[in-house]
Amino acid sequence: MAKTHRLAFSLSRPWSEQEFAELLQSPLVFACGTERCFALVRVIAEEAELLTLATRPDSQRRGLAKQVMAIWQQSACKKGALEAFLEVAADNQAALSLYTSCGYKEAGRRSGYYPRPTGSAVDAIVMRRALP
Repeated sequence: MAKTHRLAFSLSRPWSEQEFAELLQSPLVFACGTERCFALVRVIAEEAELLTLATRPDSQRRGLAKQVMAIWQQSACKKGALEAFLEVAADNQAALSLYTSCGYKEAGRRSGYYPRPTGSAVDAIVMRRALP
């Protein structure tokens, strides 16, 4: 997971193997997908949070992320989630397009949330949707 995350998130700080291991120790967190594309999700009560979604650059634009989105949302429903949310960098047009196509709508913003290597920072857009 850490390798795929590092390849997918070149503009921001990728997560380490230790961070993934610590998150996955929680009974509230689960992963789905493959080494080419995966999602890490936390379900608390009736709410699912997409913690991260990563696709290797050589596997992008093949529909894998959309497939993984459907899988984790179904799994979250089975765990009792009725709603899902996520956050995405405002400059990540590919992810914004994916999430919008999956029924997510902007619910808020976190100003200057994601630092960039240039020293600037980009807003995080919080998105939500009801789960079927």
